[in-house]
Amino acid sequence: MDTSLRNEAEGCLRALAGDHARLRDDQWTAIHALVVDRRRALVVQRTGWGKSAVYFVATRLLRERGAGPTVIVSPLLALMRNQIAAAERAGIHARTINSANTEDWERVFTEVEAGEVDVLLVSPERLNNPDFRDLVLPKLAAGAGLVVVDEAHCISDWGHDFRPDYRRLRTLLADLPPGIPVLATTATANARVTKDVAEQLNAGDSETLVLRGPLERESLRLAVVSLPAAEMRIAWLGEHLADLPGSGIIYTLTVAAAHEIAAYLRERGFEVAAYSGQTDPTERLQAEQDLQDNKLKALVATSALGMGFDKPDLGFIVHVGAPQSPVAYYQQIGRAGRGVERAEVILLPGLEDRDIWAYFAGLAFPPEHTVRTTLDVLEMAGRTLSTAALEPQVDLSRNRLEMMLKVLDVDGAVKRVKGGWTATGQPWTYDRDRYERVSAERTREQQAMLDYLDTQTCREEYLRRQLDDPDAEPCGRCDNCTGTHWPTTVSEAGTTQARDRLRRPGVDVTPRRMWPTAVKDDLGVSGKIGPESIAETGRALGRLTDIGWGNRLREILADHAPDTEMPDEMFQAVVKVLSSWDWTDRPTGVVAIGSRTRPALVGSLAHRIAEIGRLPYLGEFVPLGDPTPRRHNSAQRLRSVWHALTLPDDVAQNAREANGPILLIDDRIDTGWTMTVAARHLRQAGVPAVLPLVLAVTN
Repeated sequence: MDTSLRNEAEGCLRALAGDHARLRDDQWTAIHALVVDRRRALVVQRTGWGKSAVYFVATRLLRERGAGPTVIVSPLLALMRNQIAAAERAGIHARTINSANTEDWERVFTEVEAGEVDVLLVSPERLNNPDFRDLVLPKLAAGAGLVVVDEAHCISDWGHDFRPDYRRLRTLLADLPPGIPVLATTATANARVTKDVAEQLNAGDSETLVLRGPLERESLRLAVVSLPAAEMRIAWLGEHLADLPGSGIIYTLTVAAAHEIAAYLRERGFEVAAYSGQTDPTERLQAEQDLQDNKLKALVATSALGMGFDKPDLGFIVHVGAPQSPVAYYQQIGRAGRGVERAEVILLPGLEDRDIWAYFAGLAFPPEHTVRTTLDVLEMAGRTLSTAALEPQVDLSRNRLEMMLKVLDVDGAVKRVKGGWTATGQPWTYDRDRYERVSAERTREQQAMLDYLDTQTCREEYLRRQLDDPDAEPCGRCDNCTGTHWPTTVSEAGTTQARDRLRRPGVDVTPRRMWPTAVKDDLGVSGKIGPESIAETGRALGRLTDIGWGNRLREILADHAPDTEMPDEMFQAVVKVLSSWDWTDRPTGVVAIGSRTRPALVGSLAHRIAEIGRLPYLGEFVPLGDPTPRRHNSAQRLRSVWHALTLPDDVAQNAREANGPILLIDDRIDTGWTMTVAARHLRQAGVPAVLPLVLAVTN
């Protein structure tokens, strides 16, 4: 039977991958375990090995034997689109359910019930949508022929890309009827993550079959190019992009950097596009297709273009800034060289990388007292609270609050229902030891990434050892193995052009337009901020996440930095921001927001702006009371500043008598509520327009 079944499986594979395709031994082992033994299997294999072929071939075999559809939990829309196209080529009818196609859901469910769908791809966030979880998921699970968890490292909080939505899979898998096989796949799991995922897959006394192969990528040529300044790295890219084969991806650590670098490269004549999680979905689709069609030399992308983008002839991957871990780095570079003999992989590390890592590290699981506060609020409410209603009572940003609630949901302490969240009343333990171990692991990974930059040994071997690959050995292809290194010189003209682009001052600051939920009772405001209270669109010198002005701004605004008067170089850049500001009416005066922490910086900026603009300096807002800790969410921040600023009567009178727009000066904007409250004071004092001007915005 096995010979006959393998021949049948080979035929399915050829329909999927071409006439010359043959099953690898581990592919056949996994398929046999799923189709014949109905086991659970975890496949850890390099990108391009053929993990999707395992579940598509298994699907065909199971469907022909009367099994239900395969349900694939897949993390990214780009991955779904590629998988659906691949499945259709093999005669497998695949459909998807995700946040971008809600209008198709009813038709998809009808097709599933009619037996017309072979593969249903589901995005992980659907797993905890109340309607989907309670009404749709049980039917899908009970009738599934195979359940697949793609990018399974996301299940584990030890993984480099842990996602709380994936934790819901533990419940799904535990509730599956006996005999439904499960396949989990990933290309980036070290021994710790592999063990953790396998344990979560285990069913009763049956242990998960783990198939782990070598992670060598024979086409990749790894290199590191270390340059001392951001403008030199960008200039290097502009001068060497044409030398890189085919088309590729340029990864950045932040959205701001993606847009800055894309703009610079376009000025150099390259066809490139910026790509991030903030890019409009339609534009993202077009950018992906343009890269597939080689209409672009590169996409300049954040990690939003990570797992799942499939272009076999991708000729290069360049990172401007190092990811936080060797595992994440190896996952991203795995996109290249899958269908070509040689692909260049270049890392351009920056001194600012550690600052950006530290920012993202602040998004970790919150401390116990914050979690307990959240649970207490839900318990005392005795009813469902939406995230928006819960946010004002918990000192967390919206995204971080959502992440925490998803973890608590899987732990059984809260439940997501229609309209929000409820407390379950079940006891919950803060697993401090685990969270601290995870945090320590993140720190270790960051150091390992820094060590990768300096290693004199084989780069691919180093990365594979970080993934606990027992077959890791020198590749003979990287810059260290060959002794052939990319040049580390850039032309003066290129550096100047890059510096001008990065130092091009000016970022729009969009004013807050809505008051946060649940402050009406104590602050008396709600809904839209009225036109009689709102500020105009303002300006900032730069973002703290920029790789241009961001580096300098992070230095001067760091918590430990001394308070100094405005540096001349930075002030001249602010003047350029002012000179390019296309305001409707020229400002008639300057007001500062008094600062407890940087009075010299803010005061000197305001006075010098008034002097050079030949505007009267009208005074400053006076901060009241003791400094309050910086708050993380809108309602908490608004409450903390609402009564902490006062506009002296003489300053209000001066501003009103200026009879025109007022420049309102501060050092930075985080949540935007300090500027919003100050602008409201001035508008209510009779000022016709308020023009915010700050050195930096956080994002």
